[in-house]
Amino acid sequence: MFIYLSKKIAIPNGVKLRTVAWNNDQGWIACGGEEGLLKVLKLENAANASGAGDGQTGGNERLNKAAAAPSNLSMNQTLEGHNGAVVVSTWNIQHRKLTTSDDNGLIIVWILYKGIWYEEMINNRNKSVVSDMQWNKDGGKICIIYEDGAVIVGSVDGNRLWGKELKTNLSHVQWTPDGQRILFGTAAGELHLYDSTDKGSKLLQRFSSIHEDRGHGLVSARNHERIAKNCLPGICFENGKIQLMRDEMDVAPIIIDTNLRHLNMKWNNNGSLLAVAGVQYARNAQGEEKEINVVQFYDPYGQFLRLLKVPGKRINALSWEYSGLRIALAVDSFIYFANVRPDYKWTFFAGDVLAYTYHRPDRTESALTFWNTKTNEKYTKPVSKLLLMTSFGEHSLLVTKLDEEGTDQYILTVVNAIGTPQESKYIEFEPKFAAITKHHVFVASSDIVLHWHFKVAATTRLTALDGRSLAFVVRRTDARERAFHIDDVTIVGAGISGASVLDLKTKRATADAIVSIAACDATLLVARLSGSIHQFVLPSMTLDNKYSIPFRPQSISLNCDASRVAILDSSGMLKLMELEKKTPGLPKTSRGTGAPRDGGNLLNFERKDVWDIRWSDDNPELFAIMEKTRMYVFRNLDPEEPITCAGYICCFNNLQIKAAMLDEIMLQPDTPSREQLINIETKSLRDTRNILSQVGLADGHQFVEDNPHPRLWKLIVDAALEQLDFNIAQKALVKCMDYPGLQFIKRLQKMDDNLKQRAEIAAFFGQYEVAEKVYLDMDRKDLAIELREKTGDWFRVVQLIKSGGGGDDVMLEKAWNHIGDYYYDRQRWSQAATYYAQGRKFERLAECYYLVEDYDALEKLALNLPEGNPLLRDIAENFVSVGLVEEAVRAYLKIGDIKAAVDTCVHLNQWNTAVDLAQRHSFKDIEGLLTQYASHLLEKGKKLEVIELYRKANYCEKSANLLYELAQEAAKSNKSPLIIKKMYVLAALEVERYHQLTRMERGGQEAVPALEGLLAEDAKAPMESKFLDNAWRGAEAYHFYMLVQRQFYAGNIEAAVKTALHLREYDDILDAKVIFSLLGLVSIHAKRFGACSKAFMKLEAIPATSDHEVEQFEKLALNIFTKYPPHEPKGHHVACTNCGGVIRDRFVQDILTIFCY
Repeated sequence: MFIYLSKKIAIPNGVKLRTVAWNNDQGWIACGGEEGLLKVLKLENAANASGAGDGQTGGNERLNKAAAAPSNLSMNQTLEGHNGAVVVSTWNIQHRKLTTSDDNGLIIVWILYKGIWYEEMINNRNKSVVSDMQWNKDGGKICIIYEDGAVIVGSVDGNRLWGKELKTNLSHVQWTPDGQRILFGTAAGELHLYDSTDKGSKLLQRFSSIHEDRGHGLVSARNHERIAKNCLPGICFENGKIQLMRDEMDVAPIIIDTNLRHLNMKWNNNGSLLAVAGVQYARNAQGEEKEINVVQFYDPYGQFLRLLKVPGKRINALSWEYSGLRIALAVDSFIYFANVRPDYKWTFFAGDVLAYTYHRPDRTESALTFWNTKTNEKYTKPVSKLLLMTSFGEHSLLVTKLDEEGTDQYILTVVNAIGTPQESKYIEFEPKFAAITKHHVFVASSDIVLHWHFKVAATTRLTALDGRSLAFVVRRTDARERAFHIDDVTIVGAGISGASVLDLKTKRATADAIVSIAACDATLLVARLSGSIHQFVLPSMTLDNKYSIPFRPQSISLNCDASRVAILDSSGMLKLMELEKKTPGLPKTSRGTGAPRDGGNLLNFERKDVWDIRWSDDNPELFAIMEKTRMYVFRNLDPEEPITCAGYICCFNNLQIKAAMLDEIMLQPDTPSREQLINIETKSLRDTRNILSQVGLADGHQFVEDNPHPRLWKLIVDAALEQLDFNIAQKALVKCMDYPGLQFIKRLQKMDDNLKQRAEIAAFFGQYEVAEKVYLDMDRKDLAIELREKTGDWFRVVQLIKSGGGGDDVMLEKAWNHIGDYYYDRQRWSQAATYYAQGRKFERLAECYYLVEDYDALEKLALNLPEGNPLLRDIAENFVSVGLVEEAVRAYLKIGDIKAAVDTCVHLNQWNTAVDLAQRHSFKDIEGLLTQYASHLLEKGKKLEVIELYRKANYCEKSANLLYELAQEAAKSNKSPLIIKKMYVLAALEVERYHQLTRMERGGQEAVPALEGLLAEDAKAPMESKFLDNAWRGAEAYHFYMLVQRQFYAGNIEAAVKTALHLREYDDILDAKVIFSLLGLVSIHAKRFGACSKAFMKLEAIPATSDHEVEQFEKLALNIFTKYPPHEPKGHHVACTNCGGVIRDRFVQDILTIFCY
């Protein structure tokens, strides 16, 4: 993070300011001061500011938008109404109102109407002065406190909601983010937490002034909106202490000792920065005490980030802009504006990939996005506790903390351009600095340096995202790593693998901590707090040199050949140092001693307020810096004209700088735009373009001779080719070492037609429309078609062929097929199929039909293909994958693969078709497969599936047997008689079908050997004769069994007796005890005691009846027949439905005989 003063606005007549408030929604700035001064200002938007420099490829408008510090005021209105000094001002963002108060207690609410601010409401309590006032988050309520302890809570329409008199002097007030509680600070340093409805209060504990002798009055209490709902604001006291609490019960808050007096503090809008303004006392060289205005910046965890010195006597107020990138300071009679350049976690690598991380409000973890700025593809993945990001070449290094409680491990992950991990490693210490080269990773804490030689698989940048988490790594011991303590570098480069990290952590912390590291292919630099810089040779990690500089560095950066290093200190001062060059043949004894050397000389170069630097990738003397809101490009320490810009430098190569507007990207990180990237050309590149366009080729060639660079020679080549000056073009190509370009020049020189040469040159420049027009004007449509064929523009090839001349049917079919490939690659298969059909590319056509599920078209294609075509097999497999049996069988038969057709039917459980194929094609292996499959199902207890299998294969006798078995098992399990009856019915139907198939086979046609073993009765395991002879007997038994009970419960007792008498014939199906028990029951109710007596006799005579049951039957029969003699009543008649005569029932030898007379 870096901060610098960017603008100063003077108040007329030197009126001293007391308050400043920046509206976070519309950008209005309210400033109030002595003598009733109240002004509303508004800075001009950055997009409308002027003064951008030249040299940008994106146009002045984009660079103007990139400017960070607008310089003009678009509004400057003085509001009249206060007589005393305006001491408090606050904005109601939701309702766009301004509320101010002066030292006379007068409160005025201002409202904007037609671009002018007017008074809306006025209030004056006339008893005390307003100490502070704050609107809640939704702008519906305002809390006003007075010095005498009075509290008033009112609504936005001016109504008073409630009031309270506190017996103390109030100094500050703040709403909690949820608007449910109000925090009051007193002049005595006490903190009172009240409910927003005045229903309860609580005195909070104060930690920051414990055991302090100095004053401890409360100075400020400020909140920010993004912290948790139950989190309290930061609190600062007169003694310079700040207390940050997590909640009201926090017994261990964060305590910050600022060593400042006259404090004032504010959180930025998203709660990531806390600005603390105050006075710092220091002594000058003469020993005199001097007051210095400073602003300190802290993160939410109390970590000090940056110090800003501000001119003037006293900072009376401060306020943040909505974005958190600017802060306004009221100092004496001036408003100072400071710009903040945050330390975003981001990196740019692989030529076009911008990787950055941001926080999502609805997620606990952060989001890491890899944005390909060329293709506009984005890959986003969640990441927790990301500490560092850096990159080199095609890979980026991510340093994260292991997200497990109780662990102190960190993960180094090397990822590619789409965020896929390539190699990862666990380490046991917290890295604070990181660097990566093509094959080496360096991380360092304050005193430990780790070198890791990583290897990645040979993958391309277009590797698909495999979904592996960043923490999904293999824990292993790696011999390619070395760690050492910065105070003990003797083992480095001595062939020793280094010390264990756990051992290094036990050593005493160094007094000269590491502050930065930088690396290139052959050099590693480690900068320390004292100004010492260690230079190591790679890959041996030999300490080659030590340098000492007279100031404290904050960051260092190496150029492309490790000859110079840029050193930036904490105040933004940039210096350059030239490293010692190795001399060939130097004795080994004079190297590696680690003693400080004079070879590293600080150059006569110094820049201030620098917050970013980037060396050129291809020129060690070129580098670009960001100095406040300007970008400077230096060539050998000589600056070019500055360019107004606030972008972060991504890369610098080919005399062109690419910068990213990260401030804008972070506003909407989910949808970055290419407009947020700007390309800036260096002066030499711009001058070369101007000379070539305005002076001439010769002068341009001479200029590039004096300022050589491959990019400039490329401009000379382009200009020479446009003028057909092949001699200069050849010379420039030699300078570029472009061998293909030289071959192109030779080919042009062999052409005898200038028009052909111009067409080829236009195509060389990518101006294909121009080249085609030249060929068509020459009446050489064949060359135009050839040009479009080389460029892959097959749509235009078709247009040219159809326009007549220059092509044949073969070329047209080739074009159709390439157009089909175009749509196929974009998964537009319906359109691809249309072109494949015209190009007769049947393989891709079949695939497209399959992908769009147009199986009718696929079937027609199979029918039109000749027999034996290999494509038929692929089509058949496609049909099989979707279960289309008949279509698949036809395709297999067309190529003569009977076995595949039968296997398909078996696989899809179409046994009827399989048997039919076996019959027609004398296929004899089906029976064994069927038996094997049935046995497999029976082992798993899937009898129903086996029955269905046998039915489809027309094995009726086997399916009937299984159904009979199921029915018998159901009967033993006492299942529903209806279910058992249905099973017997199904079995009987299968028997009937068996007889029918047997009769058809034996009726008229010759016996087929393949079917003799399938449909003939199996002599080895014949079906039980009782089922074959009387298949319906089981169904009849359960039919009568259910009919008896139905008649009995319906009250038709006589019919029930008759049915029960019939049921006696089925004692082989039903249990005899059940039959005669049922007969005895219905006979008693029908008063046919003779039949009942015989039923009792049968029950007692059943062999399976136990003695106890026989005794029970005898007792029951005695009770019945002592009252009712076992005689049959006479006269049971029923009318014959045929002749109308009388039918009488008679029992002869327990057999029912029915006769009509």
